[in-house]
Amino acid sequence: MKIGLMNDPSASVYDEIISFGKAHYDFVDLTIEGPDALNPDPERVLVLLDQYDLSVVGHTDPCLPYAYPIKSVRQACLQELERCAKIFSAMGATIMNIHPCYCCPPAMKQDLVRLNIEALKPLEEMAASHGLTLVLENFKAPFDSVSTYAQLLQEVPGLKIHLDFGHTNFGTDDAVTFCSHLGSHIKHVHFSDNRGTDDHHMPLGVGNIDWKKGVSALKSIGYDGTITLEVFCNDSTVLFDYLEISRRLVLDLWRT
Repeated sequence: MKIGLMNDPSASVYDEIISFGKAHYDFVDLTIEGPDALNPDPERVLVLLDQYDLSVVGHTDPCLPYAYPIKSVRQACLQELERCAKIFSAMGATIMNIHPCYCCPPAMKQDLVRLNIEALKPLEEMAASHGLTLVLENFKAPFDSVSTYAQLLQEVPGLKIHLDFGHTNFGTDDAVTFCSHLGSHIKHVHFSDNRGTDDHHMPLGVGNIDWKKGVSALKSIGYDGTITLEVFCNDSTVLFDYLEISRRLVLDLWRT
């Protein structure tokens, strides 16, 4: 099991990697998005990764309308996501995240899952061509249930799950249910806490997520992959204190 952090896209990618390395994390969940993380230099990143013995998980912009039912919009998003895939691959990543696309005309809301399936098929093939496993992050309805993900996995061969525990806390199915039904498909994980009403990205133990039960569910499926502590804080002077509290909690639970 590896514990890592996501870079703040409003800060320098290179400064973020240095700070993660100095704090002795295992990997960077590198998000490519604005305003300041749109075009990281793979060669410069690789030097820093090697210096601090870090690896990379690819994270993409959650706002791309890649499943919108206009061909030219989908094509533009595919091109942008392939640009990201090439960057991730050059950095040695093997996993690339993507978020569900909720953008569609109001009269087509009932077709949202179908639209995502149509768009995810070429995206999964593209990612695979660059040596990347495409993992879809759970979020709000309809992409918050085991039944929806079972359909997605069946119809998009090669697609895997990015399980965000914070998101499951306000979704239809909790993390334990995802693990028990689709555990073999989970290839990347996000940990953050909340109070069940929104995606607060709080330190672990501050909200109402049962982390003992959650970590136990991951261990029960033999999960030994990447866990990102997706904890946000406006005050940079205390951020790593919150992160360290969260990391210690995960490690303590993992050892029990």
